Amino acid sequence: MARRLSWQDLQASGSAIATRLSLQDLQCLVRRKPACSADRAETSAAAAAGGDGSKGRHLAKALSVPDLIAIGVGSTIGAGIYVLVGTVAREHAGPALTLSFLIAGIAAALSALCYAELSCRFPSAGSAYHYSYICIGESVAWLIGWALILEYTIGGSSVARGISPNLALFFGGHEKLPFFLTQIHVKWLNTPLDPCAAILVLIVTALLCLGIKESSFVEGIITIANVIVMMFVICAGGYLAFQNGWSGYNDKQGYFPNGMAGVLSGSATLFFAYIGFDAVASTAEEVKNPQRDLPWGMCLTLSLCCFLYMMVSVVIVGLVPYYALDPNTPISSAFAKYGMQWAVYVISTGAVFALIASLIGAILPQPRIVMAMARDGLLPPLFSAVDPTTQVPTLSTILSGICAAILALFMDVSELAGMVSVGTLLAFTMVAISVLIVRYAPPSEIAMKVALPGSSESLTSLSGSSEPDEENSGDLFGNVQEIPTSNEANKIRRQKATACIILIFLGAVIVVSSVSFSFLPIYLRSIGCAFGGLVLVSATIALWFIGQDKSSTRQTGGFMCPFVPILPVCCILINVYLLMNLGFHTWIRVSMWLMVGAIIYVFYGRKYSSLTGVAYQRISSE
Repeated sequence: MARRLSWQDLQASGSAIATRLSLQDLQCLVRRKPACSADRAETSAAAAAGGDGSKGRHLAKALSVPDLIAIGVGSTIGAGIYVLVGTVAREHAGPALTLSFLIAGIAAALSALCYAELSCRFPSAGSAYHYSYICIGESVAWLIGWALILEYTIGGSSVARGISPNLALFFGGHEKLPFFLTQIHVKWLNTPLDPCAAILVLIVTALLCLGIKESSFVEGIITIANVIVMMFVICAGGYLAFQNGWSGYNDKQGYFPNGMAGVLSGSATLFFAYIGFDAVASTAEEVKNPQRDLPWGMCLTLSLCCFLYMMVSVVIVGLVPYYALDPNTPISSAFAKYGMQWAVYVISTGAVFALIASLIGAILPQPRIVMAMARDGLLPPLFSAVDPTTQVPTLSTILSGICAAILALFMDVSELAGMVSVGTLLAFTMVAISVLIVRYAPPSEIAMKVALPGSSESLTSLSGSSEPDEENSGDLFGNVQEIPTSNEANKIRRQKATACIILIFLGAVIVVSSVSFSFLPIYLRSIGCAFGGLVLVSATIALWFIGQDKSSTRQTGGFMCPFVPILPVCCILINVYLLMNLGFHTWIRVSMWLMVGAIIYVFYGRKYSSLTGVAYQRISSE
């Protein structure tokens, strides 16, 4: 006789189901994408978007080192250099401005080296989003991708807004601009409409739709013109300074008027002048030889930018004492003091070229990130469509351009500029953490699709085989390895390494919070700094002794980041410090954007992810 179900039995069953569902929800937040599934994701996304699956799903392999340098330098050297030298010299570094540029360049190089290794290991579109998805988990990858979408939209809009004031100089003022470029004042809007900015964004969007080779060619021409203007500043300014005995350095306060503290605070400001090299990583899928060209492209980009920045700062501070520099137009005003009024037009031309190059570099990566997220099922598949003729994600490019154009037309985005930095610094931090994970605790499981109920097969791997091959099974990084029945020692080693990486991040957050939160009592800050520093150093030393995973240390012909784990840990510290000092209002705005992204992920991305309904088969790294 069947036993009747009691209320307690129903409650127990409900609790078990709820527990199982909650565990499944938590597991989906940390599920990781196998690196070897990138091509399959492209194929399935193309099929879902209506592509032909063979020709239209791939981006064009058309970029080489010169193209990457053009994209990187054009994205990095914006008009900020024409303003930052005056602001930082007056308020922070003084004559030691050159040293501030050097320190900021070294700090940026730490992130660039981390990007270089991951872009060689995983040369696919998506940049930091793609790396985070493989190394950390789906939820973190979604937030990084969502933050980068905001970064590039606001970045492109703010750059476009800065072009019209420089163009107005050539026409004799805003009122003499052509009618279709003149700013329009509307009573019910606090900010004037800027049709010039919107038109420029749409023109750049149309250029990007023509193809990556055409876009990089135009970017190269504009970047060369900008570099020529900067070389004019260096050569002509150096000649004037030499003729006048480098009078700017003859100051009683010496080379360090504000001490090393001023130099370091200036470096924190100038760090953002190097942001832009990550645009090179976003084009990884379109590089002919990514293992060779991407590291060269990033390193040469940063080296060239650092050289130009330092030389310009040497010349300008040598022409005029740092305290006499104009904070708004430091370079042109320095030449004007020596009777070279005509140099204003040359320098303004360089600023316009720099802004246009930065605009191209700001809009270029966004469609590729959107495309990568759509390939993975986190966004609707139509965004992953690649035009079979131009081999670019045309729909994503057009929609990205329209959004940036609308924002540039209606809003003064200068107050939102800090939000651009949040996305960049979050991406830099996750990339550094991803390098530690790849080296010390790479994913030890490979995704396996679960068969439908009633199917004869139990598990089907993403590579298409019905069951894993015991002798030749590829791990997540392309290494052929055996799959033993048990590997407890390696499992424990990875768990320890993972715990150390988590402690490193927490220690960095505690240290930076103690240093940055000046409103806290000094004894609390001292205790927090000591405790966080102890955790950070201890976890780093422990990670060092645990040793790197054997599979990740095998050379695959690509670039390997040096000085691991020290270099990524320093990178995490620098980026977390800069994040903590961006301001309360900036974090409020970014948090609202991230909350919207979290809602979209919960109700769409989590359900339609390409990893939904997969199990995982553990693999060995021995």
